[in-house]
Amino acid sequence: MGAGPDARGRVPFSLLLVTDRRQAAGGLEEAVEGALDGGCRAVQLREKDLSGRDLFLLAERLRSLTDRYGALLLVNDRVDVALAAGADGVHLGVASIPPGEARRLLGAERLVGVSAHSLREVAEAEAGSADYATFGPVWATPSKAPWGEPVGVPALAAACRATSIPLFALGGVTPPRAAEALAAGARGVALISSILAAPDPARAAREMIRSIGSRRKEGTT
Repeated sequence: MGAGPDARGRVPFSLLLVTDRRQAAGGLEEAVEGALDGGCRAVQLREKDLSGRDLFLLAERLRSLTDRYGALLLVNDRVDVALAAGADGVHLGVASIPPGEARRLLGAERLVGVSAHSLREVAEAEAGSADYATFGPVWATPSKAPWGEPVGVPALAAACRATSIPLFALGGVTPPRAAEALAAGARGVALISSILAAPDPARAAREMIRSIGSRRKEGTT
């Protein structure tokens, strides 16, 4: 395993990069390495159309990258690939196996994340012993259009108040919106295109982390 949970808690990151190789103009691995160089410390491998073999091979390469930067690697849905590649955990969708079953297969040390789009799904994630959940789409974004209209910041704030697990705002995240999400109670943000499709992923990651850090400093003054 890579960085793993530490003294900062079981979810020691505030920026979760979700992969989509179609949005990485310069190549997915190059974009991910740029994001890691810019300070991102958690990557969710989400390439649903790949075969199990191809996903595993990509997971191995990303495992090598994340290890180099002391970052976490999570695999979307595929517990078997996560285990085979030595990833730090999985991220489960609404059609995936229950988080409790993933925990049984992965053991206590690895992380289990869940996608949630409503208060009910957040409650189910917490009841299933998920370590964290993404929540959204908070703002409009093409990749999350199948989930319907954006839920908005008030719904994010309500979800944060209703649960004890960390929530990550997902959907249409920009640096100013990242600060808005933290103000609503989110632990951080999860995103794809704002970094992967950026001309300079490292710079984009640094700007996002700077926005998150600035909001945290404001909240402690």
